[in-house]
Amino acid sequence: MSSSIALLVTGAGTGLLAGGASCAAVQGGLLAGAVTRRRTSAPDRGTGETPLAPVGAFLAGKLLSHAVLGALLGTFGKALQPSPRTQAVLLLAAGVLMVLFALDLFGVKAVGRLVPRPPASFGRLLRRSGRTESALTPALIGLATVLVPCGVTLSMELLAITSGSAVAGAAVMAGFVIGTAPLFAVLGYLFRRSSQAMSGRLAGLTAVVVLAVAVWTMGSALQAGGWVSFSAPDKKETVTASGPFIVEGGDGSGSGKGGTTGADPAPVRIDANGKQIVTLTVTDFYTPTSFTAKTGVPTTLVLHGKDSGGCARAFTIPELGVQEIVKRDGDIEIDLGTRKAGTLRFSCAMGMQTGSIDFA
Repeated sequence: MSSSIALLVTGAGTGLLAGGASCAAVQGGLLAGAVTRRRTSAPDRGTGETPLAPVGAFLAGKLLSHAVLGALLGTFGKALQPSPRTQAVLLLAAGVLMVLFALDLFGVKAVGRLVPRPPASFGRLLRRSGRTESALTPALIGLATVLVPCGVTLSMELLAITSGSAVAGAAVMAGFVIGTAPLFAVLGYLFRRSSQAMSGRLAGLTAVVVLAVAVWTMGSALQAGGWVSFSAPDKKETVTASGPFIVEGGDGSGSGKGGTTGADPAPVRIDANGKQIVTLTVTDFYTPTSFTAKTGVPTTLVLHGKDSGGCARAFTIPELGVQEIVKRDGDIEIDLGTRKAGTLRFSCAMGMQTGSIDFA
């Protein structure tokens, strides 16, 4: 289960960078039509002010419907309890979907049929509703936009499923809508009133941003699945028969001396019973990110929470199907068994923070 706060930030960032323009292309005209209808039908008071109430009502309705959908998708994901690699595949699919959407915005006709679109009849129904003068119309249309998703919205829905939590699923979808809010009304107005040439330039800019987010998403998915790691290890910890020592990157006082310094246990050590203990300290990050351990020795991984927070708390070992929520302050033990030579990768559930244990 991913951190709800991390997912809220991820959703908001995606909405701000890519969702505003892409969703405005699909939904912006609906709001613009409702606002224009109410402005022209209302008595002219000579103020010249843009009616912000319909815009707020639209976004409030959209926020509510998307948060509820996110909660349902997160609950669905929790019921399924997908493995880390299944979650990574879903995240990879979200990235691929964004690539298709970006190519469609670039005007690549070959992908047009592959991009999910709402039925044309449903779009016409919403546009007709937008012409009514009811004060509730913008809010109702905002609620209904959950049924007219843009490509980036569909990607966020997949991410909500991988969260495995109603709260986290609602967080990622609500964050996405919040991220789109600053740009949504402005971009929707531009798409509706600007020339075709201007619309084309906005679509091209949107495509570039969506493509960048897609690349980042797919990279995170590959790391979350444990297939690759793009992070350079900060230092490597190792163990020998005589005891633990830091090969490089240590503080100098305990390096190479078979002991530990300070209050924290040695990252890699052999206890009195001959069991190998690998200790990963979890704050907002993983420390260290790379270990070397002995093969043929019963091994336990200790997740040492030290005011842990963020995505780092959602710890996974994709190869073993391990998923744990690290204690904010405290230890969790994971039995790794007796390992053969090879690399065992770990990461947060979002694939943003990674590390490895090399057994040799």
